[in-house]
Amino acid sequence: MGLEKLLDAIAEQGWYVWDDFLTPNQVSRLRSCAPESWQRARIGRQEEAQRISQIRSDKIQWLRESMGQPIQDYLERMEQIRQQVNQDFFLGLFEYEAHFAKYEAGDFYKKHLDAFRGNENRKLTTVFYMNPNWCAADGGELKLYDLNDQLIETIAPISGRLVVFLSEKFPHEVLPTQAERFSIAGWFRTNGVTENRLDIAR
Repeated sequence: MGLEKLLDAIAEQGWYVWDDFLTPNQVSRLRSCAPESWQRARIGRQEEAQRISQIRSDKIQWLRESMGQPIQDYLERMEQIRQQVNQDFFLGLFEYEAHFAKYEAGDFYKKHLDAFRGNENRKLTTVFYMNPNWCAADGGELKLYDLNDQLIETIAPISGRLVVFLSEKFPHEVLPTQAERFSIAGWFRTNGVTENRLDIAR
């Protein structure tokens, strides 16, 4: 039922909020796979990636199946979405890449598009939240905009919630956090040629 609603919403408005995507127990198991070591997030991709603390201050670690069964289960759910989206919308989504993201008190991510210049292969963005007992005072909401810079929605990072939107259509930002905030950010990608080379998700 949730997948049908997701597909309908993507067709109608390009974004969807899926509450209770995972159960509290599944969220707990998934969060337990979060790494002990983190790296500062960068802006851009591969050799061009830069650390720009004025734009984002979160820390990340890329998902790998070797991190545990909960990760494998999560990636399988994403694979189900990929297959169904391809079937309905013919997007040619080839692969899914994702990372854990940790925001500590004061961290943020300024407004940006996920399908950035020189790498337009990101087609569909997902953000999954793992924050039990989140409250408004904790901050860290996701603000979603249209391409005319009009605010569409302010989304709380409630545990178990999955947000999905078209990567090329919706600039977004993460408001400063007042408490530790965990999520998994991911992108369904197509393959393409960038600077005379095949660009395949890492």
